[in-house]
Amino acid sequence: MTDDEEWDEGASGVLRLPSGRLVRGRGLLRPHPADGPLPAYGVYLLGRQPPSFPWDFDWIRWPDFRLPADRERARDVLAEAWQRAADQRVEVACGGGRGRTGTALACLAVLDGVPAEEAVAYVRRHYDRRAVETPWQRRYVRRFS
Repeated sequence: MTDDEEWDEGASGVLRLPSGRLVRGRGLLRPHPADGPLPAYGVYLLGRQPPSFPWDFDWIRWPDFRLPADRERARDVLAEAWQRAADQRVEVACGGGRGRTGTALACLAVLDGVPAEEAVAYVRRHYDRRAVETPWQRRYVRRFS
């Protein structure tokens, strides 16, 4: 990690990928966790541009219950998040922290080597049992590569 502090694997929303990378998923509608470190990089999945944050971040236009508006850009940003997670605290968030966030986390799992057909189950098992809310989000993960 860049400042000797990584995500606490036991903290709410923290997902350990098979490679050992830790990524935190969360819902922006809830307050930022008061304890623990801040992200070094965030990916925000919202229908409109988020407010500014005091850390590096990217925004993917991604309306609630839908898919990213620009799938190529989403792929590039998620690949950047996966790379950064090797040595930085990365946060992925949408409004509620389940559908879009779960979908993005499942895509990160695919980038990390989880077979695309198993990535949704992986995220549901290790992040939130209700992650990836719609059939088209599940299909998006299966086709993500």
